[in-house]
Amino acid sequence: MRVVIVGGGKVGSYLAALLLEGQHEVHIVENRPQVLSRLHRELPTEAIVDGDGLRRETLDLAHADRADVLVTVTGDDEVNLAIALMAKTVYKIPRVIGRINNPRNAWLFTPEMGVDVAVNQTDLLAKLIVEEMSLGDMMILLRLRKGEISLVTEKLEPGAPAEGKRVADLPLPQDCLLVGAIREGDILVPRGDTVLQAHDEILALVRTGSHTAFRNLLANPTRAEAVEAEAED
Repeated sequence: MRVVIVGGGKVGSYLAALLLEGQHEVHIVENRPQVLSRLHRELPTEAIVDGDGLRRETLDLAHADRADVLVTVTGDDEVNLAIALMAKTVYKIPRVIGRINNPRNAWLFTPEMGVDVAVNQTDLLAKLIVEEMSLGDMMILLRLRKGEISLVTEKLEPGAPAEGKRVADLPLPQDCLLVGAIREGDILVPRGDTVLQAHDEILALVRTGSHTAFRNLLANPTRAEAVEAEAED
């Protein structure tokens, strides 16, 4: 895949290094001397383009005309929007990803402005903190479909509603699918007649909004109430 990254800060340089490790063709655009000096220590010289990402001649040097993806991660939202719009309208780049620095500007990062995917780091962090506070012991392993669906894992506690029940008899949330269980080091594929036991580590695909209902099946009601009461205090 051919990728152009505009912005050589920590996010841009780290992304470039990851993509280069994956054998992708990468060009990273930067014009700040001190940042360029660091980039030349971290990345191959042929991947670095010295210039202003708002100028066509710079993007031409970065081969934006044949890029599959352009990622603009400068620290200025106005610059990111201008680059995204140019990438989409002038270079017809199929996938344009833009970084949002100020959450109040998120409403501007739309397909109409050339942005296919907007990355709002502040919003993601805030939502992650709130989610981690509400999920208790549940751990999210993987997010799919832009975060709508998660692969999660949680241990089945003694006294939980699901303990001793067959999978077929579980009142699972509508948007929840059990995909595996780990019991004493062995991996089980849950079937309708599989009986869940305390301390099983359950893996499931769960849609956002169904996490709490799924967690309540695996948690001891008494402990869950105590945790909620403690949180309210």
